[in-house]
Amino acid sequence: MTLPLLLGWIGAVLLLQLATALGLALWRRARSSPAAAVPAGPPAESAAAADAAWAGWRDFRVARREFADAASTQCSFVLEPVDGLPLPPFKPGQFLTFQLPAVRVPDTPEGTQRSLTRCYSLSAAPDPAHYRITVKRVPAPAGLPGVPAGASSNHFHDHVQAGDVLRVRAPAGHFHLDMASDLPVVLVGGGIGITPMLSMLGWLQTHQPHRPVHLFHGVRCGHEQAYAGWLRAQAAAHPALRLHAVYTQPASTDEAGRDYQHAGRVDIELLRRTLPHGRHQFYVCGPPAMMDTLVPALHAWGVPPQDVHFEAFGPASVKGLTAGAATSPAATATTVAFRRSGRHIAWDGSDATLLDFAERHGVVVDSGCRSGACGACETRVLEGDVRYAGAPDHTPAAGHCLLCVGRPAGALTLDA
Repeated sequence: MTLPLLLGWIGAVLLLQLATALGLALWRRARSSPAAAVPAGPPAESAAAADAAWAGWRDFRVARREFADAASTQCSFVLEPVDGLPLPPFKPGQFLTFQLPAVRVPDTPEGTQRSLTRCYSLSAAPDPAHYRITVKRVPAPAGLPGVPAGASSNHFHDHVQAGDVLRVRAPAGHFHLDMASDLPVVLVGGGIGITPMLSMLGWLQTHQPHRPVHLFHGVRCGHEQAYAGWLRAQAAAHPALRLHAVYTQPASTDEAGRDYQHAGRVDIELLRRTLPHGRHQFYVCGPPAMMDTLVPALHAWGVPPQDVHFEAFGPASVKGLTAGAATSPAATATTVAFRRSGRHIAWDGSDATLLDFAERHGVVVDSGCRSGACGACETRVLEGDVRYAGAPDHTPAAGHCLLCVGRPAGALTLDA
């Protein structure tokens, strides 16, 4: 080895030892620093991304199913993500959207199937491990020949079993609890409309156990009340909760004061009679008959609009509070053309939505949630413009519209 090469190796070793000593000194200094005593959290962007809901469809496996009422007409499905990743939190009251690829259509020839998109409210508080929905079986209505049973609800009850995999969109919906408020809450559920209230109540009991809550659940009798035992247990365990079970047709086995607190219907008179004086936030979900009377009555009672939150079984059915308002610029007479169907039909504003209008005139279009959430009725607009009373949950693609919550702003041509 030559002298210059030997000196070079010795210099390299000395530099390496110096760098090691310097690095060790810096590491010891950092450990002794007060700022380093608290582990740094993830960047804000990463934390936000961890909480963000997923885009598109995600596979969920049915972990278990269980009936929620004694009549076995309401079945809950507990869903776990196939990928095993934690679930993002949702706002209590929101729903999930399901894509059902092959559903047997009731009252049609054997083997008739079609794809369906449907939305169901989450019926339990947010949990990073699983979601839960509760589906009520919808039979064919008595005395209305030609009106079929609910295809989606019967499919869930009859065919969706533990272990099955379902395609699901992330939680969505503008109907949800105001989690930043501490105002007293009034939760009103009619029938299966109790499902978003269960989610809200579960969150309140965990995060705001001292926030006053009045929960009204209107059903025919105890046999049909979902989660009746759980609701009574919550009322017994939480002094801030007042449970008001309201039965229209109590059975002989239903005991007043034990199974139900009121006979009759959930109406404005009952609320005025039972609620304490003061400001409340109202959350109402139920069938059209209840929504058409109770929601307007709350406004007439003087409840500020910002304190009344509602979700109907098809929100467009709530009279005077959605797209059907007479003051809407879409209420004037015009013409709606359905290009593929070869129909040109006069629009007089009497229909709440373009979907109602199309169905009334025999134009076949796909539909799902009927509330602007799932996108099943998304239709291409060839000419004209469509107006909405409020921003829908589902954002249609450019040049498309949602028929279930839209009304024409003038002459309109649709690719349907």
